[in-house]
Amino acid sequence: MATPIVMPRLGDFMTEGVVTRFTKAQGDNVTQGEVIAEIETEKVNYDLEATVSGVFHPSVDPGATVAVDDVMGYLLDEGEQAPAKESQNTSTAKPARRDRTSSPTRSQARRKEGSPVPSTPGARKLAANLGVDLEKITPTGPRGRIVEADVRNFVEAAPADKTDESNTQEGLPAGHPDPVEEIPLRGMRRAIANNMKKSLAETAQYSFFFEVDVTDAQTYRRESGVGLTEFLIKASGEAIKRVPTMNSVIAGDTIYRFDQIDVAMAVALENGLVVPVIKDVGNKSLEQISEDVKNLSAQAREGKIRPDQLVGGTFTISVLGSVDGFTPILNQGQVGLLGVGRSNQKPVVKRGEIVIREMMTLSLTGDHQAIDGAVAGNFCRRLQQLVENPSRIS
Repeated sequence: MATPIVMPRLGDFMTEGVVTRFTKAQGDNVTQGEVIAEIETEKVNYDLEATVSGVFHPSVDPGATVAVDDVMGYLLDEGEQAPAKESQNTSTAKPARRDRTSSPTRSQARRKEGSPVPSTPGARKLAANLGVDLEKITPTGPRGRIVEADVRNFVEAAPADKTDESNTQEGLPAGHPDPVEEIPLRGMRRAIANNMKKSLAETAQYSFFFEVDVTDAQTYRRESGVGLTEFLIKASGEAIKRVPTMNSVIAGDTIYRFDQIDVAMAVALENGLVVPVIKDVGNKSLEQISEDVKNLSAQAREGKIRPDQLVGGTFTISVLGSVDGFTPILNQGQVGLLGVGRSNQKPVVKRGEIVIREMMTLSLTGDHQAIDGAVAGNFCRRLQQLVENPSRIS
């Protein structure tokens, strides 16, 4: 019996993944548990293992973008043929092309007028970017859905039309010098770009900047043998306890608030970033948080981070020690993100005297849909008090 190989869901907001390569060739025998494909998502690279033993039969090309739960291929019994529908939709078969004036397909005609066109997220994005009407495209994907290849083939087959050229042609605008390199926006880089644009488009973001004296905090964390990032994660957890509204997530038309504080921590990689989550920060010691940060950071940079370690954050901290301050963009769904700039020694007035203190600029981005400015300001004040009086951090 043919066992479908489907794109797994590796995160709360994952809609699609890229098949970067297959580790088996068509017709190879596969043992249950063997890695058969490498998957790249917006947050993680993942080795997909075979759920059963069988003969490998891919139905997409390496590099294809596949929607979650869509079929990438099959594991077949010896001598078994791939399902007829999939055998006509393998990477070697080319979908039929139609011009812009062709009539809707029979399946589209049966669809209730005004209902969404069955299509993958990647196909919808591509069609929107190219100004293409999905109603006019023949679907060839699983379960009668339009896939990205359908959109590309439709555009390629369309007759040349100068009035529509701006919508179907992509490239460098006129007037620029010749580029020395062209880097496709795909994989993790494309996913980050799409998520950031979506976050800005769907939220009412604002940012507060505030300066804190970290002189005592630096002494405290050095004596404790932990890094400043870990200290700030702990301090943020304690501040959230005092302003629990910050520990919220928006999904659809609902604001969800939590008792457990799970802090996501941005980790820079060579080609992007990932945001592993430290669970239950409010009930962990500074030393426990430090151990979690070290382990997760190492796993992320080695490409060994697990998908379950990248989901579920209720608040995020992003450290960018090369600038004084910055405006971070919220992670999708979250309503609060703390940006951490570098620290510098500065002359400040303390008890009526000018003294040299180590100062740091923090920035808080909030979503006005869930967090009013007064609430965010209260969180900033609480956090400042805790950082400047580290003995209050239990």
